[in-house]
Amino acid sequence: MVIGVFLASLFGTLALGVPVAFALMFTGIILMGYMGIFNTQIVAQQMITGANTFTLLAIPFFLLAGELMNAGGLSKRIVDFAIACVGHIRGGLGIVAIIAAVIMASLSGSAAADSAALAAILIPMMAKAGYNVPRAAGLMAAGGVIAPVIPPSIAFIIFGVAANVSITGLFIGGIAPGLLMALSLVLTWLVVARREKVDTLPKQSGQQRLKATLNAGWALLMPVIILGGIRFGVFTPTEAAVVAAVYALFVGLFVYRELKIKDLYGVLLNAAKMTAVVLFLVAAALVTSWLITSANIPAQVSGLIEPLIDNPRLLMVVIIALVLVVGTVLDLAPTILILSPVLMPIIRMAGIDPVYFGVVFVMTTCIGLITPPVGVVLNVVSGVARVPMGRVIGGVLPFLLAQVAVLFLLVMFPELVTVPLEWLR
Repeated sequence: MVIGVFLASLFGTLALGVPVAFALMFTGIILMGYMGIFNTQIVAQQMITGANTFTLLAIPFFLLAGELMNAGGLSKRIVDFAIACVGHIRGGLGIVAIIAAVIMASLSGSAAADSAALAAILIPMMAKAGYNVPRAAGLMAAGGVIAPVIPPSIAFIIFGVAANVSITGLFIGGIAPGLLMALSLVLTWLVVARREKVDTLPKQSGQQRLKATLNAGWALLMPVIILGGIRFGVFTPTEAAVVAAVYALFVGLFVYRELKIKDLYGVLLNAAKMTAVVLFLVAAALVTSWLITSANIPAQVSGLIEPLIDNPRLLMVVIIALVLVVGTVLDLAPTILILSPVLMPIIRMAGIDPVYFGVVFVMTTCIGLITPPVGVVLNVVSGVARVPMGRVIGGVLPFLLAQVAVLFLLVMFPELVTVPLEWLR
């Protein structure tokens, strides 16, 4: 009965158009009333306790680093570097988008920001060269959702806090799946774009490629510093976020000189707004998470799926299918915050590696970002590229299917995550 009250109150408020954070708070209040422990102080205390976590400091700094990266010219130079390498081959601009998406993913960890930056730079170029614009927009969206999988990742930070899983382990475990997502996009793009009659860019000389590499050198060094520092224990993920923000600020102001002092107010304001939205959502969700645990909902759910606990792969398939469905109507952070407290006790009971599950779970929620009807990243790319949403959905479909295929490949062969994870550790 508690599960029914939880689901009815949550999805009922969401169906009425209530913002997700307030819907989570309302759900918590309904659960308190049903359990006979209604006390408004519990809501306030749990929100403050939930947000008062050192690890969550990484979120504002990574968001700030992403804003500084775009304003300071790092994104543009990454794209120029990719064009110099592969822009001359047939369909090369699509591969440029994927390479740039992977590099930018290792800088900011924000799917929406990376997709918007890629679309703004590359869509006009691809339209001028004769590419199918809706398909190109779909590729930008699919490339953008690699960002929360390849570290540093805001999604991994949220999952790590909500599920009490090592964030460093999640960061390291996300590298191989993120690269597999990129590889699936390259193969799919080569298939769907082979019949397009497009103009190719002139092949650049060795000297031009060297110049593009040197120009992008400071931007390319950033992921090496962040991931290397985390891997070798120089700093924690939270400290890495501060390093990333300071590095992006230094490069934008003093190396590339595209970031001006007068621009900082706007950059800081945008980062602060996004931080406020994310952290308020996290705080509200942790109220519901505490009540989910108090109501013993995980034990009730595990009782429902107890026959699957002895078959971890089948259990993973069922959970992933559930998350894919939920991801069609919820954004990434709410999906993580709502489902992870319910699912983690079951995962541990089934003997599944929590880090492996976290990587696959976050990857599944990322795919939800390009799944209609909500598809947050689809909406972002549609707006930036000025392509109707319906046409972007058609363009993203082959890439969506490719990433779902990678997802189920990881479910069938967990070693694709666990073996690189152990090696990198």
